[in-house]
Amino acid sequence: MNNPIKIALLALVLYSQGCTSAPRQSSNTTTAIAQNNHKSEDQRACEENQARQDRALGNKTIDKRPPVPAPVATLRMGAEQRDKYLPLLRGKQVGLLVNHTSMVGQVHLVDELLKNNIKVAKIFSPEHGFRGTADAGESVKSGVDAATGTPIVSLYGANKAPTNAQMAGLDVVVFDIQDVGARFYTYISSMHYMMQACADNNIPLMILDRPNPNGHYVDGPVLDMQQSSFVGMHPIPVVHGLTVAELAQMINGEGWLKGGKQCQLQIIQMENYTHSTPYSLPVKPSPNLPNDQAIALYPSLCFFEGTPISVGRGTPFPFQVVGAPNPAYGSFTFTPVSTPDGAKNPMFENQVCYGIDLRQVKPQGLSLQYLIDFYQKSPDKAKFFNNFFNKLAGNSTLQEQIKQGMSEPDIRKTWEPALSQYKTKRNKYLLYKE
Repeated sequence: MNNPIKIALLALVLYSQGCTSAPRQSSNTTTAIAQNNHKSEDQRACEENQARQDRALGNKTIDKRPPVPAPVATLRMGAEQRDKYLPLLRGKQVGLLVNHTSMVGQVHLVDELLKNNIKVAKIFSPEHGFRGTADAGESVKSGVDAATGTPIVSLYGANKAPTNAQMAGLDVVVFDIQDVGARFYTYISSMHYMMQACADNNIPLMILDRPNPNGHYVDGPVLDMQQSSFVGMHPIPVVHGLTVAELAQMINGEGWLKGGKQCQLQIIQMENYTHSTPYSLPVKPSPNLPNDQAIALYPSLCFFEGTPISVGRGTPFPFQVVGAPNPAYGSFTFTPVSTPDGAKNPMFENQVCYGIDLRQVKPQGLSLQYLIDFYQKSPDKAKFFNNFFNKLAGNSTLQEQIKQGMSEPDIRKTWEPALSQYKTKRNKYLLYKE
């Protein structure tokens, strides 16, 4: 049993050392600082005496300090792991399929490789060009990079697939482009054509992997290959849930290259990435996806590119507003104008458009409701869908379902079982946890 006299004496000692005294107040800054220092000494003495008391009473001292949070692992892109890919490129003639998103920190991959004495023989550029300023669908010419003197071969001009002559003399090709995880985003189509060219010419393709900002979910109709085009080359859903390296593995594994050929892949994986890792793109991936909100809405709004409805090209907020020059579409207004980077001739240029503003909406994945609502409000439903719509939808049924008045839940039911079968197939090619 504890001794009451010993307890009383310890309490008296604690009181005499100021453990129970309140801090004095002062309006003088210097005095206040001195008092704060004195208070810290009192507090330390109090804690030491409390510990002695606990030991005397046979109690365990409890550490009341808040737990130190575990350090957060830093996400590292494939391009940031120079120690893994530079040794594989030394002494070789290197081709690059890159654009303005191919950054290693604040340095472009081309400059990073040249700085490390890697021979960059040729640059291949996708839609929007090497600098990422060309309009959607605008033909891009080949040329020479003014900064480095390196030849640039456009894969969105005279040809979308590299020719054997363009591949001649290369020992390896590096792909490093930021994707957004939607089937109709054409950078993955350029990757497919490069995989085919590499397979045809027995050249390895190195992929420096990057996050998929829409990689946390899978949704949409799986492409009917009868609607295959450059805005949809593979039997995958609108939101495929893969990084570019994972998709490249699927292209190989499912035998989607011509002639059953396989592309020799050298994948530099990311570190500390999962499909649930939030990622805000430091560089806009194309002229009309300027921010995270546009990227999140893109899978839902790109369907409008097959209709007479504007998605805000030629405004400061493309893919964040929807409308047309008819007040029936909504009370929010915007006026598209010609801009030099990405909207030289926007739909409804200099016309007031009426519609909806989605800049503050929190996207909940792929939604058909915007498309259905605008169709129902359309004064000329017979001309609402154009010939491009089925390519974007990946089938000929979606527009018919909307015309018939089907609800989104009922339309979604028709995506099965193909969507679930794709999700099972996808699991085989994942490089990162969900």
